[in-house]
Amino acid sequence: MEPVIGRTDEKVILKKIEKSGEAELVAVYGRRRVGKTYLIRNGFSQGLAFEFSGIHHASLNQQLESFSLALTKANQGMQLATPKSWLKAFQMLIQYLSPIIKKDRAILFFDEFPWINTPRSGFLSAFENFWNSWASKEKNLVVVICGSAASWMIKKVINNRGGLHNRVTKRIRLLPFTIGETAAYLKYRKIKLDKHQLLQLYMAIGGIPQYLKEIEAGESTAQIVDRLCFTKDGLLQDEFKNLYHSLFDSAENHIDIVRALAKKGKGMTRAELIETCKLSTGGYATQLLEELTESGFITPYLPLGKTTKDVLYKLTDEYSLFYLKFIGNSKATGTGTWLKLYSGNSWKSWSGNAFESICMKHIVQIKRAIGIENVYSEVSVWRHQPKNATEQGAQIDLLIDRNDSCINICEMKFSIHPFEITKAYSKELEAKLSIFQQQTKTKKALFLTLITTYGLKNSSNYPGLIQKEITMDALFDI
Repeated sequence: MEPVIGRTDEKVILKKIEKSGEAELVAVYGRRRVGKTYLIRNGFSQGLAFEFSGIHHASLNQQLESFSLALTKANQGMQLATPKSWLKAFQMLIQYLSPIIKKDRAILFFDEFPWINTPRSGFLSAFENFWNSWASKEKNLVVVICGSAASWMIKKVINNRGGLHNRVTKRIRLLPFTIGETAAYLKYRKIKLDKHQLLQLYMAIGGIPQYLKEIEAGESTAQIVDRLCFTKDGLLQDEFKNLYHSLFDSAENHIDIVRALAKKGKGMTRAELIETCKLSTGGYATQLLEELTESGFITPYLPLGKTTKDVLYKLTDEYSLFYLKFIGNSKATGTGTWLKLYSGNSWKSWSGNAFESICMKHIVQIKRAIGIENVYSEVSVWRHQPKNATEQGAQIDLLIDRNDSCINICEMKFSIHPFEITKAYSKELEAKLSIFQQQTKTKKALFLTLITTYGLKNSSNYPGLIQKEITMDALFDI
């Protein structure tokens, strides 16, 4: 088995599962290429007793034949006939496992679980019967079911209203690497990049292990992005459509939502998305948003003092944002493409939004840098839309509302140099604080917090304006 980099919380869960002494049904879900299979194969201290993976768009007979081949392999090559149904397939599995679990704890792994459940196959009901009638009573058995279709896993397994209702004992929603885990992973693979290069790389492709695995030693971030995104054989050149269509049966509406959010870095409400994407106002729109959220592509943020109908949705998948901004409509390809785009105005707007998104994903690290890790707080966004021409609007993309009567109002600025506050920007910040205080009528102390790449160049010119400075170094804390 290979080492698992990062994944601290997940490794703790897997260790507890191994030592629980009880039958365990573990549901693992997360987007494509995020490392679910790798985690299960390598995260336990012992090997898998049986592993079977569903085949995308395969027939019932093909799935059953694949199952018999997997069981033959696990059974030391003893040839087994292809079962005629999933009920018979699970009976074969019970016969194989029974002598093993009398002696040792055994781990079963069903990968791409949603793909196994082909129409009218009877797989899910057969699995329910397998778990309820036999597996749940075997204290030496761990059954792990895994799927990239996160919404399916939530609806059909975790929130199942039938035979699997409340049967899942542990659940792991596997998210992309944090930027600190990304740095650790690349270090393990002998890839040397400084923090600024790593940050720019993360802004373009995110913390997806399978993407990071494509990086070669000795390349700069610009070279990596050029090769992966702008050459005809680059992994990420046409990954976008494959990504969404592999997760969602009818992906066009999902893609429409993602495209709309890519154009609105400040986020959109459900009502705005329905109007823009011409969606029905019923449950279908809610389903689409939930599926994209559970799969990790978009993130809902509840504005301070608002109700759920005012939730702002933001596109927070780095690769999707980068693809829609630069790859999808780019006429330029090949060596030097990214360096050329890097100097344009589009890069400036993209880098600002991408850096904000990364900060929002690293709230734990930001709170630690502020020194409030152990203070209860709620993270939200806030915006005030002017009601008339004389009123001034304002938007705050990250605020930390603390239980010690303080609020950190965070400004996030990406720069290739130490950030310089201009006179106009200082007035904008002061106005933002004033509008926030007036509109919310908060009595809490407001601490303006600036998160930048290399820190502030001229903070002494505006004494008392910035209460806390955080650099990108804090984001790399694991």
